[in-house]
Amino acid sequence: MTPLPIPLARGLDTVLDRTVVPGFTRIGPAVRRRLPTWPDDARPGALAGRTAAVTGATSGLGLATAEGLARLGAEVLLVVRDTDRGERVRAQLLRDVPGAVATVARCDVADLEDVRRFAADLDADRLDVLVHNAGALPAERTESPQGHELTMAVHVLGPVLMTELLRDRLSGSGSTRDARVVMVTSGGMYAQPLRADDPEYHRGDYSGTTAYARSKRAQVELLPVLASRWARERIGVHATHPGWADTPGVVDSLPGFHRLTGPLLRDAAEGADTTVWLAATEPTPPSGRLWHDRRARPTHLLPRRTRTGEAERDLMWSWVRDAIGLEA
Repeated sequence: MTPLPIPLARGLDTVLDRTVVPGFTRIGPAVRRRLPTWPDDARPGALAGRTAAVTGATSGLGLATAEGLARLGAEVLLVVRDTDRGERVRAQLLRDVPGAVATVARCDVADLEDVRRFAADLDADRLDVLVHNAGALPAERTESPQGHELTMAVHVLGPVLMTELLRDRLSGSGSTRDARVVMVTSGGMYAQPLRADDPEYHRGDYSGTTAYARSKRAQVELLPVLASRWARERIGVHATHPGWADTPGVVDSLPGFHRLTGPLLRDAAEGADTTVWLAATEPTPPSGRLWHDRRARPTHLLPRRTRTGEAERDLMWSWVRDAIGLEA
């Protein structure tokens, strides 16, 4: 079969992305992998001799990411709240990936004091990849130990603080290769604007799905700020959205959505593919971008509804900085 010309392939890829339903489902990677625009896989052993940490690594996308990184040769640190469960996952990973090296570390990403303890106790001189995958979608408004709305604590405050505290170990990765930080976000953020005026969701009737999407929007909108802040240490920051994946989190938090879309959902490995690819591909991808199915994507599909100005982004960054005790 004659491959599509590059312009047509790019056009088809864009149509899949903008129409959402086919592109976010398992149809997306099934079609895109057959296009001449699909990037090459990372070379075998691309992460040999490197260390990668994955938060929320006990199931779903986190486990699939950890496995994908291990298959490329990385020594993987499973950062989890439940260490007993983490050890069971570690044993499974070692069975599934011959020769893998994996360890377990405890951290509740929502708890800023626990993030500080984790960073202080981390027994690693160097960290090459840090994947912020831990997630939360509470049914009712819930606060972290420091009194912050839970989704913002887990998806924004904890990850930014953890990366800041690990900057010396991520800095340049001690080699010619830049370190890579990946925020696992969600396509749900396309439906929400940045709410820098109410980051803690004090106003209006609380919705867990809306809070989740708002916090994911905040992750994406802060990418330029973080990319600039961490560039001096040669730390690249990226966001990936996995599309619609069949994970325990979706089953538990969105049962109606799962029932409706079940046959079309990606498996966890398909959802984690771009995260693993970003961690290992060469040359280093441009920092500060949102990625899906191995291609940089727009951060807004509904610009009139969700467009963010610099003043709003600055206000959100000021709130994050104050919440985690970070100097300007």
